Amino acid sequence: MSNMALPAATLDDKYTATTGRVFLTGTQALIRLPMLQRERDLAAGLNTAGFISGYRGSPLGNLDLGLWKAKQHLAEHHITFQPGINEDMAATAVWGSQQVGLFPDARYDGVFGLWYGKGPGVDRCGDVFRHANAAGSARHGGVLVIAGDDHAAKSSTLPHQTEHIFKALLMPVLYPANVQEYLDYGLHGWAMSRYSGCWVAFKALADTVETSASVRVDLAAVNIVFPTDFALPPDGLNIRWPDPPLVQEARLLNLKLYAALAYARANQLNRVIIDSPTPQLGILTAGKSYLDVRQALDELGIDDKLAAEIGIRLYKVGMVWPLEPEGVRHFAEGLEEILVVEEKRQLLEYQLKEELYNWREDVRPRVVGKFDEIGEWSQGNWLLPATGELPVATIARVIAERISRFFTSPTIAARLKVIEAKQKAAQTPIILAERKPHFCSGCPHNTSTRLPEGSRAVAGIGCHYMVTWMDRSTATFTHMGGEGVPWVGQAPFTEEKHIFANLGDGTYFHSGLLAIRQAIAAKVPITYKILYNDAVAMTGGQPVDGILSVARITRQLEAEGVGKMVIVTDDPDKYAEITDLAPMCRFATATNSTACSVNYAKSPASAS
Repeated sequence: MSNMALPAATLDDKYTATTGRVFLTGTQALIRLPMLQRERDLAAGLNTAGFISGYRGSPLGNLDLGLWKAKQHLAEHHITFQPGINEDMAATAVWGSQQVGLFPDARYDGVFGLWYGKGPGVDRCGDVFRHANAAGSARHGGVLVIAGDDHAAKSSTLPHQTEHIFKALLMPVLYPANVQEYLDYGLHGWAMSRYSGCWVAFKALADTVETSASVRVDLAAVNIVFPTDFALPPDGLNIRWPDPPLVQEARLLNLKLYAALAYARANQLNRVIIDSPTPQLGILTAGKSYLDVRQALDELGIDDKLAAEIGIRLYKVGMVWPLEPEGVRHFAEGLEEILVVEEKRQLLEYQLKEELYNWREDVRPRVVGKFDEIGEWSQGNWLLPATGELPVATIARVIAERISRFFTSPTIAARLKVIEAKQKAAQTPIILAERKPHFCSGCPHNTSTRLPEGSRAVAGIGCHYMVTWMDRSTATFTHMGGEGVPWVGQAPFTEEKHIFANLGDGTYFHSGLLAIRQAIAAKVPITYKILYNDAVAMTGGQPVDGILSVARITRQLEAEGVGKMVIVTDDPDKYAEITDLAPMCRFATATNSTACSVNYAKSPASAS
């Protein structure tokens, strides 16, 4: 037995260790990432700072909580965390971090920025991202945009896949497959952003964010290489002022995206993982789907050696848009067929076909993915469906079918039967009892979402969304911040005189006040139930990102022109000492709150 003492380990190692391996969750890796960037910049002789802003939402719902807990470590690395009141305000603030060097008195050589938000937040930020990406990043700054995607709508009102949004905004997209790649691709993302002048997107799934792994944190673990086959213009590709819009467009389309492609090529962000001396089937994949392909091969009993013997070549894509052409053409060389494995709508498949269409027709391989070779528009058969999540069993079945054209094996056939049996068993519902989610014991929503008899309400984003499956006459919902506004388009065309709209205080502060303003502007009779609990309960109980109180809400609504206001509470006496409420406010107890709302239909808009 060795008597050698082991080094002391602490919970802070995840943020303080500078060599070796540490155990990190995906969320913690995103928190450690800017610290690594600052440390690498210092080692390179750069005095930089970091700026982080965004808005919470699964699968990044705990990122702000983790950032607050790591406040001391962030401060030691000159990193400022300032959450936005909503996603586009946060993105605009990050845009400002790239403008620091445009003006005198900057204290740092540059500021690297990080934005975070879930899929709907990416949708919301389209205008900001488009302008900021066109303007560009700072030479010693750079921007990484962390997008939390929910492919199966496990915690969203719709499934989300953000790559197509970023493509439309002309932002390069990195797609890490594991926690280690959160660090590695993150550092590459900032380096690519600095080099190319682009904002760089970074796709994050719950499957990775919520996992844990032992990862390397050595400063030299990622070797960044700058392209030698791309000539930067003398003035570079970074942000500047003044900068006319058509000049920005030309720089982005003619230079910046090609610089990003050159960076991806120089750093082999896309690469062959398994090769074969006699390749026949190529598999091209990225991110989570790459791990699913590896698992599918494993379940079929195909290791790397057997894959090479069979004739399989596996290509892993790290930058999914734009797809670097030289690498994929080298990958396609000598193949008879390429199977593209990706979740949701095709992104890689369409790009691959475009790159190969006019390339060496004598050796151009057949490409299949979402559909077989018959084709999508000729009633072709689905191979890898775009809806929901893509099961490993489905990937294994498709791989087995495609290689059966040139390789058969009793072992693979037997394993495939086992896989299919497991999949069938997993799809067979076993429902012993069903319990739908309900409000927590003691939650004010238990009473606040009740309605007067004969009334109906519309829902919004928040825990109170659950009322849509309760017996409370609440149906339909909107995106975050649009609560109640569908009534503006209904009211002129119905005999119905009035509805209620539920609106959480977190959403009110995020963007919901605009919905109330729209209802007032349209002069429609509606009662907003502003559900105040002083916390963003749905994502972890975070405080609202600013100053918000019942009194402030009443003053805001008074200024907006709300007709009537009632404060509904189980203890009206606690407001006895509050003197800055809007004068029109009345009070009601929770037990009779439903009766208090009956007459609201007489006013253009009211709130409780």
